[in-house]
Amino acid sequence: MFPFENILDFGVELSDEVELFRKTIRQFAENDIGPRTQEMEKTNRIPDELFDRARELGLFGIGIPPEYDGQGGGPLMLTVMMEELSRVSPAFATAVAVSGLFTVPVMLFGDEGQKRKYLPPVARGERFAAHANTEPIAGSDVAGIQSTAKRDGDHWIVNAQKIFITGADKADYFVVSARTSSSQNRKERWKGLSFFIVEKDWPGVRIGQKFEVIGLRGEQPNEVILEDVKVPEENLLGREGDGFKIAVTTYDYGRVGIAGQAVGIAQAAFEKAFNYAIQRRAFERPIISFEAVSFKLADILMKLEAARLMTYWAATLQEKGRDEAVVAASLAKTFATEVAEWASAASIKIHGGVGLDREVGVEGLLRDSLVTTIYEGTNDIQRITIIRQLMRKLFGSAVGMI
Repeated sequence: MFPFENILDFGVELSDEVELFRKTIRQFAENDIGPRTQEMEKTNRIPDELFDRARELGLFGIGIPPEYDGQGGGPLMLTVMMEELSRVSPAFATAVAVSGLFTVPVMLFGDEGQKRKYLPPVARGERFAAHANTEPIAGSDVAGIQSTAKRDGDHWIVNAQKIFITGADKADYFVVSARTSSSQNRKERWKGLSFFIVEKDWPGVRIGQKFEVIGLRGEQPNEVILEDVKVPEENLLGREGDGFKIAVTTYDYGRVGIAGQAVGIAQAAFEKAFNYAIQRRAFERPIISFEAVSFKLADILMKLEAARLMTYWAATLQEKGRDEAVVAASLAKTFATEVAEWASAASIKIHGGVGLDREVGVEGLLRDSLVTTIYEGTNDIQRITIIRQLMRKLFGSAVGMI
């Protein structure tokens, strides 16, 4: 059972409410988003009408308590939303969910004034938000952040160059990491980081270049530049020096959502391959009658359902606030995203030459799945996290182990 305590740790707890929510999201995804996916692929832009519809459904408020104008719900509901949206458009799923990388740290570490000011407009979908941490020389290595914040009276002067920031082009608010003090030695590189809440219309905040990444057409990241930006003291998130803790805690929460996104991609890959294999004929027979095809379909389904169960399990542990949710989230994110990549490639092979045609939509799943293996912590970083959690469980610390 190690690193888990007993067999009850492997339960998955779902409810009729979650299933009703899933059906609502699926209907929206198929009826509203589905007809626009090719348009998004070609224009690299998500139509405003889809965001309007998402507001009507309250999707931006999932996971935010009602007292801050949110819809409530927890990790399971967020995971199901990511799965169902990603089955049709991983890019739109990302566009809706990315504000969570802002709202989660504000909910967990913000004071009441920050919560009252910033959470309600995001929950209502009136404002967008993003998380600005990655830099040219620091991404997975959060302790390597080089942006600076220097105290100046009742303000902080922040200078930063952030890259690959999802949702930056629409965001009104950012949480931004910066170094408020230097670390004393290599073993304490993580110290001295802090997070700040920054508004886009403040002097010195600029949205830079858009990165034309391989996938997620319609929701692609941007550069965010801060030049001598004056940030009020009250916009320091949490305590000074808590930045590393804020970052890793936020990613622990976000990881399960990416696993859900990967499950949605794998589901789409399976459905497209299965439907094609039934309809396509070769040598006067449906190609599903050939073992080379049918065995691939069986393998996709096996891995897909395993990924789904692991993802729902991690979300259940997170919903319960269990410490084991950290390692479970890394297991689910790594496994599900790699299943999505494999399933998408297998689906292309079942389609043959047709699978390479963008109009069919299968090759886009492969491009999107590759992104999921990288953001929210690369899968190699997840493997490090898994082993470190094992060392902490066994020895009380991972220091010196890995």
